[in-house]
Amino acid sequence: MQSFYKSGSEKTDGVIPVYVCRPDDVADLFDDLPERQAAFAKARGFTGRAGQITKIVTETGETEMVLFGAGAVEEDYDGPVRTGNLSQKLLSGTYKFAQLPADWDPALAAIGWGLGAYKFDKYLKDQKVFPSLDISDLPNNDEINALVEASHLGRDLINTPANDMGPEAMETEARAVAGRFGADISVIAGEELLSENCPMIHAVGRAAHEVPRLIEIEWGDAKHPRLALIGKGITFDTGGVNIKSASSARLMKKDMGGAAHALALGQMIMANNLPYRLHILLAVAENSVSAGAFRPGDILSSRAGKSVEIDNTDAEGRLVLGDALTKASESNPKLMIDFATLTGAARVALGPKLPPFFCNEIEYVRPVIERTHAVYDPVWHMPLWQPYFSMLKSPIADMKNAGGGFAGSITAALFLQQFIGDAPWMHFDVYGWNPSSGPGHPGGGEVFGLRGLYQWLKDDGLNS
Repeated sequence: MQSFYKSGSEKTDGVIPVYVCRPDDVADLFDDLPERQAAFAKARGFTGRAGQITKIVTETGETEMVLFGAGAVEEDYDGPVRTGNLSQKLLSGTYKFAQLPADWDPALAAIGWGLGAYKFDKYLKDQKVFPSLDISDLPNNDEINALVEASHLGRDLINTPANDMGPEAMETEARAVAGRFGADISVIAGEELLSENCPMIHAVGRAAHEVPRLIEIEWGDAKHPRLALIGKGITFDTGGVNIKSASSARLMKKDMGGAAHALALGQMIMANNLPYRLHILLAVAENSVSAGAFRPGDILSSRAGKSVEIDNTDAEGRLVLGDALTKASESNPKLMIDFATLTGAARVALGPKLPPFFCNEIEYVRPVIERTHAVYDPVWHMPLWQPYFSMLKSPIADMKNAGGGFAGSITAALFLQQFIGDAPWMHFDVYGWNPSSGPGHPGGGEVFGLRGLYQWLKDDGLNS
């Protein structure tokens, strides 16, 4: 992986300064610049509008400084993450922020740079070389690099096609992360899922050519608060017997996005040595169609001892999560957080880039919203509206796995809630994909809310 940053220990000769300003500050910037550079910028029409890039060159055509527009403060929804436009568009070289808007956090501006310096080019002959940012004057440059690196990991996992990111490859990636940080890892796979009482994970994945599995990573000091991160890892979702349409199946390589989120957040925590006893559980399977596939009308048992009637085989993610959540709850965590590319209803409600989350501990809700918005990685709270659980009632089982066309993200969350016991819990219904590119967020696989959750956990969120 290319490094997008340079620190004080590295040679940084020929660093190109970058001046970021708002329209109201352009006149002052021109007054501060040497006359020739100011005249050049004026001639190029630099006004400080959002995303505007003006390169000032020497007489020999070499870039000597860059001006970048932050836009008006009242319209600055991207904040410091907007600097991702720079790393996407500037030529290779080393740059350094010489000026930022007063309300921008320099660390977030550096993170935005790293988030923008991404392209999934694994299968391309020509691979892009991104420019580097000198962050030697920032005290937390190791943390900045770790957050960006984990975000890139999550994107890479989601972007990789299912022929190269099946259950076995997901296990390989998890083992690599665990090995890097000295964590313990264990895997329950195939028929062993039945003997180890994870019957819903087995049922969803038993029709595929690679067996399903529950991957568990343990890390940290036992004296610290126990935090469980659970991810839906459906490496490809055909919809099962209730098979998807061609258009719906097209992006189903991303249906393991929940597992990518859990693993990426876990890497952020381990890389920065946050004081938690971490338990990562990845419920991994491919939802395929064959003679062994589970069917509509089947009744499955679960690790929690509750029976589930299958209303729709395309509501499979909540099944694998159910067993994983139950197993996570058995260790009495201080908090469980699950991530899943679970419902289209969440996208209808909030769109692709604002994930809803559900939480049974109301005191956590506002701090999480505040932290995620503060770092420009927003999420939004949705209700666990208990009367809607009636939509999941079955006359022949404890519940159904789907509840019809209304309130789909809420009924999915209520289904998951049946498997958590008494544990404090958050559920994030993420899309895992940018349908279009934006500052710091190239189109394609994406992780949402993780930097905000990391910040909340770092700020001692579980003890606040």
